[in-house]
Amino acid sequence: MLDTVQIPKAMQVILLRDMDKLGDRFDIVAVKNGYGRNFLIPQGIAQIANKINLANLEEIKKVEEAEELQRLGEYRAIASQLTSQTLKIGAKAGASGKIFGSVTSVQIAAAIKDQLGLEILRKKIELPVEVKELGTYTAIINLHKEVIGKVEFEVSAE
Repeated sequence: MLDTVQIPKAMQVILLRDMDKLGDRFDIVAVKNGYGRNFLIPQGIAQIANKINLANLEEIKKVEEAEELQRLGEYRAIASQLTSQTLKIGAKAGASGKIFGSVTSVQIAAAIKDQLGLEILRKKIELPVEVKELGTYTAIINLHKEVIGKVEFEVSAE
């Protein structure tokens, strides 16, 4: 009889950038061998989680944390600028004031870029309530662990 070799069905990788439905940057995740070897690693999205790469990961994290601390003042300035403004977002609405669809973080990020000239990632924008009617709402902007800003936006009929 031939002894069968057990091939592991999953491999551990370190993500080098945020991936929807997989994880955030520097997370260590288990993925199928084919997905890791044929897509994530060749595209530069991930690297194998071996001892050397894990040691390098710790050094990279330390450097990035120091850079983030330097940017803390900048994040506070952005948060105060966001708090003092009210964004205008246009949406198609019916006669009763209900809009067709809903306002999403993508639309808010686009409005911040167009109206204030600031680039905020959509994943940093949190909507506490689902926006399905005309009116004024508040969005929470997670700029940093220590800096959370709020921005008001007004949804009006186009």
